[in-house]
Amino acid sequence: MTGRRRTRSTFPRGLSGRFRPGRTGALATGALAACASLVAGCGVVPGVTGGSGDDPITVMTWAPMDTGATNRPGMPALARAYARWINAHGGLNGRELKVLTCNDHNDSVAAAKCARRAVNENAVAVVGSYSQHADSFFPVLEGAGIPYIGGYGITNAEFTSPLSYPVNGGQPALLAGLGSTLAESCGPVTFVRPDTIAGDELPALLDSGLVSGGHAGARDQRAAEDATAYDDQAEAALRRAAAGQAEPGCVVPVLGDRTGTFMDSFRRARDAYPEVRTATVLGSVDQSTVNASGGASGPYEGAYVTGWYPEVSDPAWDGMKKVIEAEAFGDNSVDAADAGVQTTWIAYTVFKGVVESLGDGEVSADAVTRALDGGLEVGTGGLTPPLRWTFQDKLSSVGFPRLVNAEVTLQVVRRGRLVSAREGAVDTTRTLRAADVA
Repeated sequence: MTGRRRTRSTFPRGLSGRFRPGRTGALATGALAACASLVAGCGVVPGVTGGSGDDPITVMTWAPMDTGATNRPGMPALARAYARWINAHGGLNGRELKVLTCNDHNDSVAAAKCARRAVNENAVAVVGSYSQHADSFFPVLEGAGIPYIGGYGITNAEFTSPLSYPVNGGQPALLAGLGSTLAESCGPVTFVRPDTIAGDELPALLDSGLVSGGHAGARDQRAAEDATAYDDQAEAALRRAAAGQAEPGCVVPVLGDRTGTFMDSFRRARDAYPEVRTATVLGSVDQSTVNASGGASGPYEGAYVTGWYPEVSDPAWDGMKKVIEAEAFGDNSVDAADAGVQTTWIAYTVFKGVVESLGDGEVSADAVTRALDGGLEVGTGGLTPPLRWTFQDKLSSVGFPRLVNAEVTLQVVRRGRLVSAREGAVDTTRTLRAADVA
């Protein structure tokens, strides 16, 4: 969506669902009813305590840091800042919050080690974390009965594990919403994504939105997630996207931190091709990325970007900003506009609500899980719909039984600034129901 654009409405019609200022919670899936009690129904070890009486309540937050691929240092940094802030204000129900952090190194072995550390140190939950190695860490958490609250949503397993409690719709909702938007305005679409197991799950999600809007599926183009240049991939994407006869084609890079690297190569190659637009998802681009790429004169100008939450200027983020200012001032890794930081804030908001619901009772992994599975509804101050995980979710039929918040927001890069393209949020449930994710 770069270059000259024809005049069209600021509000694309492509997103399926109903926009509204208010938000409603989704219901969770009946497919997990047999495992509602993990201890009794699935034969796993009961959750450790880690927060009874006046003992500290121990949780863990992990994310990749200092790697050659996608890094999320702001997530554990925000978790530590949150702990300092909550403890300075009386703790959680008068109990100290102890936050353990771990670097998963974008590595399956390291991710499993983080999970084992959470077990060994009696964590009652893993909160607000990022890892693409769900096959390594979920078995460890499930074996110990430790809930995973507010993961980033990078893998489909986060929407299937009975111990996962996601706060957003992850990559499924972002890509389905983006595909619905692009179906109305794009010629051929080329999707550039990581050549990883997690990346293999993504094309069907983008295609669900494209197909729902009457568009053909995207050309799937794999790329190394840790490359230092993408000249060949950019050339190939441009050739495919420029092959349309009517609407200009679209290139959709979703490479995490390496999206900016791809766009550097894309910018150098694009002058040799007809007009081609770009689009992506939050997490692969934010305002700092747009600024670094040239702002209004850069390759993102006019691009649509789907996200999970309101833009960072929304007053609903004031609480998070207050904590960052008080406890993480000067820490450049904690950016209020970063989707990982925002997800971590919401995850800890949910965890706080769960602990408060337990009153003076024991705070253990098992108690947290029982509260979440028992129909507890947690508000997030308007950043998401009220969240509640039961066992009758609308998306269980397509393999996402834990996806209870399928809403996304739509932003656009206009004059070098990421701004809302449409008021309110849209529910992508209907689009995701048509996704071929088997």
